[in-house]
Amino acid sequence: MLQYASLIGFLRTILIILLIWYGIKIVSRIFAPVLMRYVAKKAEKKFGGQFNQYQQPKEAKKKEGEISIDKMPNEKSSSNKNVGEYVDYEEID
Repeated sequence: MLQYASLIGFLRTILIILLIWYGIKIVSRIFAPVLMRYVAKKAEKKFGGQFNQYQQPKEAKKKEGEISIDKMPNEKSSSNKNVGEYVDYEEID
C-alpha cells in the first residue's frame, strides 16, 4: 500500500517549521540579554578572582612617596656595532 503526500500535509509541515523558527527567534530576543548578563557576571567573577590572586599582600605595600628600585638597568648601550656587514645590491630586471 503506497501513500502519497498531499499538498495540504506538505503546507501544514512547512507552516509548523516556520512557526517553530519564528518562535525560537522571538524567545531568543527575550532571553538573550538575560543570558548574556549571566555569562558576563560569571566571567567578571572569574577574572576578578584571578586578579586578586596576583596582588601583593597588604604588608608589602609601599607607603605613599616611597621609592624602590627592583632592577638596575644595564650599563651597556642597547645597540651592537658588530651585527654584520652591509651588503649593497641592485635589482636586475
